[in-house]
Amino acid sequence: ETTISFTLKENTLSLKLCIFNIKGQLVKTLYAGPLQKGQHSLIWKGTDELGYQVSSGVYFYRLSNGNETSQRKMVLMK
Repeated sequence: ETTISFTLKENTLSLKLCIFNIKGQLVKTLYAGPLQKGQHSLIWKGTDELGYQVSSGVYFYRLSNGNETSQRKMVLMK
């Protein structure tokens, strides 16, 4: 599993955090909904939308709140 930490400067009604594989395919929507400003941490347990374990490799997470989008790379090792 891995912990994704981020800080919001203001409250948001539509935050979305999604995990993508190296091909750009959606693996899992980790969070979608409103969130208060401040520091947050979400845990991805290395599973896809159906709950199956994904293989080790490079993945990307995309954090978008309507106005801004950021993307980071991570490596999942088992």
